[in-house]
Amino acid sequence: MIRITVEKKLSGAEGPFTLSIDLQMKPQSILTLYGKSGTGKTTLLRMLAGLVKPDSGRIEVNGEIWFDSSNGVCLPPQKRRVGMVFQDYALFPTMTVRQNLLFAQEKKEPRKVEEMLELTGLLALRDRYPGTLSGGQQQRVALARAILRAPDILLLDEPLSALDQKTRGQLQDEILKVHHRFGLSTLLVSHDKQEVFKLSDSVAVIKNGCITRTGTPHDVFLDRITSNKFSFVSTILSIRKVDCIYLAVIGAGNELVEVVLCERDAANLKPGDEVLVASKAFNPIVMKLKEATEPEDEIPPI
Repeated sequence: MIRITVEKKLSGAEGPFTLSIDLQMKPQSILTLYGKSGTGKTTLLRMLAGLVKPDSGRIEVNGEIWFDSSNGVCLPPQKRRVGMVFQDYALFPTMTVRQNLLFAQEKKEPRKVEEMLELTGLLALRDRYPGTLSGGQQQRVALARAILRAPDILLLDEPLSALDQKTRGQLQDEILKVHHRFGLSTLLVSHDKQEVFKLSDSVAVIKNGCITRTGTPHDVFLDRITSNKFSFVSTILSIRKVDCIYLAVIGAGNELVEVVLCERDAANLKPGDEVLVASKAFNPIVMKLKEATEPEDEIPPI
């Protein structure tokens, strides 16, 4: 179990405030910190990594005390088993991909590096330099390097925010794959509701330096019912059965929409399918995109 109870005085766009966090995180889960910029999310990650010292509190990771103000304990960053991935990659430009990964290991194990290169699809790029890679490739290197540290906790600070939507989706799948493959405990910072819903086991909403709400992504983001006429193309994030009906969660920009599927559609659709969502008389109609691109008379009127 990871327990974080810390306070830190900060200065934001609206003036000084106190970051006051009391949070518990289950091992091998993905917990996302969600909220506006300037609320202290990145500072919390940096406190976990030992890069920023809290004013007071306690940080305990898997039974080990990393910080305890009452007993004068504050482990330096190099003694904390943390993997951290930033949105700007932070790779060494004069090192090859393979050298960047080797650098992350305290005890150099080239065989593990080769295995990681293969697992993350970087084997063919191992002798390339970061400057010759795409943004998605660089972020994959940064993720692989963080995992090679065998971290007690993996910290992801909006790692995909600078990437296009297609690359983002691919890297989200990559994060899920390695998270489950290595049984990681992952703390993610993200502003993207679709990303949060896809990746997270739980969400902590931070506002004005405090956690205002916690729960599953479904509980946090889909606790209200709205009726609007709409038509958009997006991706199915999840399908679940509640009693005798099927509910699909579909991304709509940075929002989430939950719609009812008929039994036939539920059998033919799955998470990841790209669909057209259209509403007629407040009853949503969901169609696979390839079906929706048939002649115009095949598309339901709005």
